[in-house]
Amino acid sequence: MSTDYYSRLERQRGPQPSSQMLGSIAQGLHLSLDERDHLFRLAGHNPPARGGVSEHISPGLLRVLDRLNDTPAEIVTELGETLRQTPMGVALTGDTTRYTGPARSTGYRWFTDPAARKLHAPEEHPFLTRMYASGLREIVTLRGPDSRAAYLADLLLARSEEFRRVWDEHEIGIRPHEVKHFIHPEVGSLELTCQRLVDPGQAHSLLVYTAIPGSESHDKLHLLSVIGTQALG
Repeated sequence: MSTDYYSRLERQRGPQPSSQMLGSIAQGLHLSLDERDHLFRLAGHNPPARGGVSEHISPGLLRVLDRLNDTPAEIVTELGETLRQTPMGVALTGDTTRYTGPARSTGYRWFTDPAARKLHAPEEHPFLTRMYASGLREIVTLRGPDSRAAYLADLLLARSEEFRRVWDEHEIGIRPHEVKHFIHPEVGSLELTCQRLVDPGQAHSLLVYTAIPGSESHDKLHLLSVIGTQALG
C-alpha cells in the first residue's frame, strides 16, 4: 500500500478498500480489536471473526515483539501459523510466514514436508509427532467439527499414515518441552529455552527463544545474529 493510496483513503477520495487491505491497515496502526471492528464498519465491511480464527495481533503483543529484535521470537496462532517473526527468529527457523494454505500450520508441515524435521534433533522426532497430533486433537475438541482444526485433521488423515497412527492413539494434553534442541544448518546444535506469552482473547502465543548466558548455545546465538545481519545486508 502506497502512502498516496492511504492519504486518499483518509480524505475519503480513494476506492473502497478490501477486507484484506483493511486488515493490513488495522494491523499496521496497531489497532485494538474494537478499533479494528469500527474501522471495518466505517468502510462498509463486516468485521472479521475473533478468537481462534483471527489473525489480528493485539497491540500489546506487537509492542513486546518489537522490543525483541536481538532475540529469536515469533507470534503464532493456535494452529502454529506464524504471523510475525523477529529478524533473529527468521535467522533461527527461516521465514515461516511465507507459507500458504494448510502448510502455514507447523503441525501440518511436520507430517507432510520432510524438510520441516531437519531443524529438530532426531531423538525428539517421536515426541514431536505425538505432541502435534495431541495438540490438534485438543483444538478440534475445543473448536468443533466445522473448524479449521478439523479441516486440517481430515487433510492429514488422508495424507499421512504416520498421522493416522498417532491420531488413533487419542492422546491429549501433551505439552511442548520448555527446552528445545535445534539443528541449525549454519551454527549446528542449539539448546534453547522457549518462553510462551499467551493472548487468550485471540488464541495467539508469543514464543521467545533464549540460551543460558555463557553457554555454547548462547555463543552460537550471537554468531547467528551476525550471520543474519550479513544476510540482510
